[in-house]
Formats: sequence, structure tokens, C-alpha cells
Amino acid sequence: MPFVVTESCIQCKYTDCVTVCPMDCFLEGPNFLVIHPDECIDCSMCVAECPVGAIVGEHEVPPDQRHFIELNRTLSAHPDWKRITASKPPLPEHEQWATVRDKLPLLQLPDAVTPPLTDGQQER
Repeated sequence: MPFVVTESCIQCKYTDCVTVCPMDCFLEGPNFLVIHPDECIDCSMCVAECPVGAIVGEHEVPPDQRHFIELNRTLSAHPDWKRITASKPPLPEHEQWATVRDKLPLLQLPDAVTPPLTDGQQER
């Protein structure tokens, strides 16, 4: 059961989690981190390091965040998303965004990636 980075990370991108990961399975985009699900060994060391609680076990992802499971898989395989192994400062306005919900529309995705559908959306 890999761990998954969820919505709370968007616009914050705290990176304390990457320094404790023994497998270096975090990748970064412009305003979000993901965990490569095939590389995560389920050690859970990263969970406590995230100040906004964005990292959860795959089977514990809340129903309204389940789309982040596939999003982590998709983005971790994308060539524009690079491995990150050292901590960096969070995004400039991280404190403002730390408690904001419904940030998926703010996620900066590569051109070829379609935003995931949430529970409240239907495919057209």
C-alpha cells in the first residue's frame, strides 16, 4: 500500500518529507509533489513530516481525494516531473494556502495530462 500526496500539498509544496524517504520516491512539479507508487516501500516516515497532513496511505485516502491516487501514478511517470531528494523552501504563499480546500483547479499540470474527475464530476 503506497502512500499518496493529496490536495493539501497544492500551492504549499513543503519538502520536509523528501529528506526522510529512504527510497527517494518523491517527484516535484511546479506547485505539488507526488509519490511514485511503485517505488514507495510503505515505511510511513514521510507522513509525520508533512505539516499540512497531505500524505496518507492509499487505503486511507478520503473518498473525495481518491482521484489523487491515480494522479500520483500519472505524474510520477511524467518526464517533466523530476525526482526531489533534498528539502527546499515551501512556495512563497504557503501559509496562506495551508488550510484552503478545493485546490485541485490550481494544480499546474503538464499539457498532456488531463485533470482528474472528482466524485462530484461526471465524464462527458
